[in-house]
Amino acid sequence: MKQALQTVSDYTNAEALIRRGLDSAHLVVLRGEDSDAAMSAALGGLEENRGPLPLRAYDCGKRCVVIVPTYNERENLEPIVRDILSYLVTDVLIVDDGSPDGTGQLADSIAAHDPRVHVMHRQGKLGLGTAYLAGFAWAAERGYERAFEMDADFSHPPWDLPRLAHASLDADLVIGSRYVPGGSTIGWDFKRRMLSRGANFYARLTLGCKVHDMTGGFRCFDVEKLMRLDLDSVNAQGYAFQIEMAYRMDRAGFRIVEIPIHFTDRRVGASKMDGGIAREALFLVPKLRFRVPRENR
Repeated sequence: MKQALQTVSDYTNAEALIRRGLDSAHLVVLRGEDSDAAMSAALGGLEENRGPLPLRAYDCGKRCVVIVPTYNERENLEPIVRDILSYLVTDVLIVDDGSPDGTGQLADSIAAHDPRVHVMHRQGKLGLGTAYLAGFAWAAERGYERAFEMDADFSHPPWDLPRLAHASLDADLVIGSRYVPGGSTIGWDFKRRMLSRGANFYARLTLGCKVHDMTGGFRCFDVEKLMRLDLDSVNAQGYAFQIEMAYRMDRAGFRIVEIPIHFTDRRVGASKMDGGIAREALFLVPKLRFRVPRENR
């Protein structure tokens, strides 16, 4: 990371700079903290390849939980949980689908040493969509006010969690978006870029929805608003799940905000994306126009 760090006083100024092209990995939001001390902490984080670590985790004033679905993410699990808790005042729920590499057992070990970490074990690879739905229900039952979706593979920058949390104070759904000004994808080949952009264009055109990144999986929901949706009728996975959830929030009349992120291809491990997930999105999207009624609020 060769770009110089830059300080800003608050998240409003931070968003303006990021939308003009500044990488959030090189931005320090002071929040009333001493500039020299905050800069030193951020530089230390960058030297450790952890991003611009804050002096203290950001507290948005809401009870938060970051839901992290896992399947064979043993190499990523400890560092991603560590960084989530370093950047945001939150709990973490790991939803493991019976990972054969021991991810679930490692999650139990982490949770045993940190009361902020919780584990849900599921038998077999049941899919991303059902993992999040189970996590949403778990969060609602326990009184959480904000529920985040986040991958375990560092494709979603942990240092952007405070930006999502802050934006959620004036929104019902915040999407970390690759396709608004300031957003990007890093490390993808041409085929995967076109697949993602094509899926988003197709979903937006078919559904008449103004969300730019319908398939993005870095999100923050207002739990109370989320639970007003008919979640029992949602059974999509992967791309299709993210499209459906964004569309349901939009049709319910809830406020959706997109903030730019730099999405980076996973550090280690294999991608879970396959042709079946893309085909599911292709065939599900037209059906959503008839399945999801618009609600008047």
